[in-house]
Amino acid sequence: MTFIKTTEQDSKYNHLEKMSVTELLSNINNEDKTVPLAVEKALPQIEALTVQIVNKLQNGGRLFYLGAGTSGRLGVVDASECPPTFGVSPQLVVGIIAGGDIAIRNAVEFAEDSTNQGWLDLQAHNITNKDAVVGIAASGTTPYVISALEECNKNNIITGCIACNKNSPLGQVAKFPIEVIVGPEFVTGSSRMKAGTAQKLVLNMLSTATMIQLGKIKGNKMVDMQLSNNKLVERGQIMLAKELNIDQQKASELLIKFGNVRNAIKNYKK
Repeated sequence: MTFIKTTEQDSKYNHLEKMSVTELLSNINNEDKTVPLAVEKALPQIEALTVQIVNKLQNGGRLFYLGAGTSGRLGVVDASECPPTFGVSPQLVVGIIAGGDIAIRNAVEFAEDSTNQGWLDLQAHNITNKDAVVGIAASGTTPYVISALEECNKNNIITGCIACNKNSPLGQVAKFPIEVIVGPEFVTGSSRMKAGTAQKLVLNMLSTATMIQLGKIKGNKMVDMQLSNNKLVERGQIMLAKELNIDQQKASELLIKFGNVRNAIKNYKK
């Protein structure tokens, strides 16, 4: 099959520097509107990978995101939001970016071109076949990610990917590929735009659906969230007051005593 980088093809728009701010924003918005529709077409692939991730985590495994540049940063963001949102260990969902943590804020030259560092970075976390690894690369051609997934396959570790080109090298390597075809970017080749948005949407789906399947949500509420600021403490009080039919003061006392919403509900009912 022929591999074409649609993410690198010429933008449908030209002379961007001659557009007014209104025109720029309107045209960017028009392009962004196409992204959820592209994600919708990939729902069967997203479901297949989610089922695998849930199975691994239910049996004591972990989820790793692996990427470079924007893709790596998006993985780190999603992983870092799981503990405060769902009350899980920081070791349950781990985001790894080519070049290490410094690359979250600064570009690390040629980090994505390494054909052995990705696997070394995973080994630093003592990865096993109980775990699942999702490679993230808009182009689907990043050596750092592809080579790591190849090693995972050799070691019977479940592999998935999020790419934005059809039949990409990464998609061919991953056992459970997700390919969201967003087409050319508004600024030619700037995959931090539509491709990045698509990757973020898919990451939201993977982690949120997984955590719900693991029992981290009650009804539609984040009952395991970490009460790490006043806004979340207040949200927890409101949840408790409504769930237990008590006043805010009593809810506050329960939160202080039991640490989170789930524990407060469980122990109050006892």
